[in-house]
Amino acid sequence: MFLRKLKLSTMITALVCLVVLVSLLITDILFNSTIKDTIEENLEERAIILSNIVARSDEVINGLKNEEHVDDIQEYANEILEATNVLYVVVMDMNGIRLSHPIPERIGGLYSTEDHKAVLHGKQYVSVSKGTMGNSLKAFTPIYDENKVQIGAVSVGISLERIDDAVNQGRKNILIATNFGLLVGIVCAYFVARFIKQILFGLEPLAIAKILEERNTMLQSVREGVIAVDQDSKITLVNKSAKRMFKKAGLSEIPIGLSIQEYMPSFNVENVLKTGKSELDEEYSINGVSILLNKVPLIVNKEVVGAIATFRDKTEINQLAEQLTGVKAYAEALRAQSHEFMNKLHVILGMVRMGMYEQLTTFINTLVDHRNHEVGNVTKNIKDPALAGFIMGKLSYAREKKVDLSIEIETVLPEPKSLSATHEIITILGNLIDNAIEAMEDSPTKEIEVLLNYFHNSLKIIVSDTGPGIFKDVTRHVFEKGFSTKGQNRGYGLYLIRQSVDRLGGEINVHSRLNNGTEFVVVVPFETKTGDDAHDQSSNS
Repeated sequence: MFLRKLKLSTMITALVCLVVLVSLLITDILFNSTIKDTIEENLEERAIILSNIVARSDEVINGLKNEEHVDDIQEYANEILEATNVLYVVVMDMNGIRLSHPIPERIGGLYSTEDHKAVLHGKQYVSVSKGTMGNSLKAFTPIYDENKVQIGAVSVGISLERIDDAVNQGRKNILIATNFGLLVGIVCAYFVARFIKQILFGLEPLAIAKILEERNTMLQSVREGVIAVDQDSKITLVNKSAKRMFKKAGLSEIPIGLSIQEYMPSFNVENVLKTGKSELDEEYSINGVSILLNKVPLIVNKEVVGAIATFRDKTEINQLAEQLTGVKAYAEALRAQSHEFMNKLHVILGMVRMGMYEQLTTFINTLVDHRNHEVGNVTKNIKDPALAGFIMGKLSYAREKKVDLSIEIETVLPEPKSLSATHEIITILGNLIDNAIEAMEDSPTKEIEVLLNYFHNSLKIIVSDTGPGIFKDVTRHVFEKGFSTKGQNRGYGLYLIRQSVDRLGGEINVHSRLNNGTEFVVVVPFETKTGDDAHDQSSNS
């Protein structure tokens, strides 16, 4: 948890320092184990070469054979010391008596250590020991005369303190380089962290992780399907709702990495990627599953980097629309009837205050008779409560708008088999009546006639008004989405009517003449719950 709270710059700097320190530790271990061994091997080889040179020199051989030339050995050894910078060159006879030494006073004495005995028996070797001149590496080589008879030996010593000095100097150089690298690493880490934070909009890792968790939770919890693609139309993200719909359509539930064209050939997201323009509220079918689709481009730094599509099963949307339409219809009916009832109460209150009791009695009796006739006619002949309530609300709404709305029900209308049929019929009838009321806003005569006729499992709806009519050129466009002669953001009522009629598998026709009103005729299949055919029943039976 502590690491998650660290700043990005702190984490990168700590990482750089850790890498440098680990590198230093590994380098030091390798240096101690390999470099030191390598230096010792080089020194051993050098000591052996020098001892061989001394053992083969004429000065040394002649000095060992002839006492008159014994001083030449010390002189030659001193020359070698000056030329090679070794610790010492000691030549001894077969008794181990020194004939040369860097300290002249020790000439003539016995060799000080016991590691020289093997060389007097003709063996060449290297040893490490502490002698009179300190800890040293020694190379021993026997000396032979021209007859291959051993006449003495030579010992060349190199101080081991030089090896330690070389190792310490190497460590010092590594430490200096490490400190310099550490300083450069910290500076670079700061600028890298700053650059990364700019790319990440100044967010720290913990904030990024939190945003990612929230994003994933939101994507997976929404009921809408969400699918995202990159610039190459490769699928990069699919949420649970989308997978559920894909499974319902018989598609693979793991489409990540696939091309959207291969996965859903008619999805057509290329236009959004090319133009950078959204495509909203499109109907799309995935193996028979109907969805409502929105496609939006993903734009970063004014460049389209992908697209995201949200969609929902159209069946669910229709169910929501049915519920919304029903609630709206009931609310509208209650509002209109409440308003109408308040107006009637005001009339009654006025008559009571003026003492017009006989007129009040006549008014109430007329009102009750009219209400009973209107309610009785609708409830008696329309068996679907939702549709009956909706028509009662439209009657009150029409009176509020000063429009004479008459409902003629030629046959008893049974309750439909499905609620979706009720929703579609309410959509058709409600929009036709609302359009007629709106069309007659400036007409001197405001009358609407609605005829309902159920016959042989078909429902015929005729809505006619006394409005100004529609131009003949305009008639063929009235069902197009967004088409209207009344301004922008209009033209959806008749489009919804056409959609509902098509879903029910029916047909719609419009007849209109200028200044002579408009008539819409809708015929749709109508299956009832009981399967009764009420074509022999009349509204008066």
